[in-house]
Amino acid sequence: MFRIGDRSISSKMLESCIIRGKMNDKPSTFAGIKEIARALGISIGTVDRALHSRPGVSKGTRDRVLRMAETLQYRPNVAARNLKLNHRLRVGVFLPEEIALFFDRIRDGIRAGRDAGGGIGVDLVFHSYPRLGEGELEAIEKSEWLQFDGIIMAPGNPTQLAPILAKLEAKRTPVVFVTTDAIRLPRLASITSDETVSGGIAADLLGRVISSPTKVATITGDLRIQGHAEKLRGFAASLATLSPHLSLLPAIESHDLPADAYRGAVDLLKRHPDLGGLYINTANSLPVLRALKEHGRLGKVQVITTDLFPELIPFIEDGMVLASLYQRPFAQGKTAFEMLTAYLTTRVPPNQFIRLTPHIVLRSNLSMFIGLIYSDDSNALLI
Repeated sequence: MFRIGDRSISSKMLESCIIRGKMNDKPSTFAGIKEIARALGISIGTVDRALHSRPGVSKGTRDRVLRMAETLQYRPNVAARNLKLNHRLRVGVFLPEEIALFFDRIRDGIRAGRDAGGGIGVDLVFHSYPRLGEGELEAIEKSEWLQFDGIIMAPGNPTQLAPILAKLEAKRTPVVFVTTDAIRLPRLASITSDETVSGGIAADLLGRVISSPTKVATITGDLRIQGHAEKLRGFAASLATLSPHLSLLPAIESHDLPADAYRGAVDLLKRHPDLGGLYINTANSLPVLRALKEHGRLGKVQVITTDLFPELIPFIEDGMVLASLYQRPFAQGKTAFEMLTAYLTTRVPPNQFIRLTPHIVLRSNLSMFIGLIYSDDSNALLI
């Protein structure tokens, strides 16, 4: 029994009150195993066994513990637990080299997640390959990937990766996908920007600033990659629904190669000199903007880009780019690391899908973003 003011309350009643939000205390006041045990009126040992899927705990008790842990926003201390077990976690990270201005920020976020725990208890092993869908299988095979306790990766070629992911699942090695998903592959969770929403926002913005009937186009990466395909689907659906006066041309796949993006943009402008709008749904926007400038179309075609980096800022400032949709790569990397290590220490499955709403960067609010695009502050606007 517990006392709250002049009332006595049982552990079961306390659990019910907390879950329903009837307690005045904020969840952050209940942060550890001791608080979970006290709230449920059970032993610390029982809570520990339930959180870590050890024998000796009934399913009903385990479910109560997991519900209370979620309610109290319990977060395991990865470093302390690993020190106690005299074990360091080895996490393999497999990310493309290109586009560097995007994937380097994901790496920064992963490191920040590790450093937030004091840098103790987790070894990060980074592996790179040329770009999404190119060289990832070879990088994994060369890494002695069975050594890792967990893996963070960006899946570019699901067909090639399927056998390895199946082996990792059989070995019970958790894998977290970041920046793009592959729903047919086994993985613990995926953390991405909401690609469908990104595409829908781009179409909505173009429809609002272009009033006359005209053609619009998209330049994407590789449509075999789920994230790129979802952006295109979101764009096409929103365009058809909200802006029927705009006609969508077939998508141009640049495969995130600057040369391909430039050639695709030049060919597009030659075939459609009356083009009214353009959505570039990868960070590979600079060669497209160069093509527009060389053909005298920069500032005449309404352009929406993706992400934010120093070279793009002048185009937004001068009104040559209407808006850019920032995918928050730092936040994606940090969240992926936290999800993976929390699971490795508790074996409590996280939410399987986390989709971050993209930030809309316009000329009017650009000043808010410039100082933050390289911030490592997890409370910053872009994180």
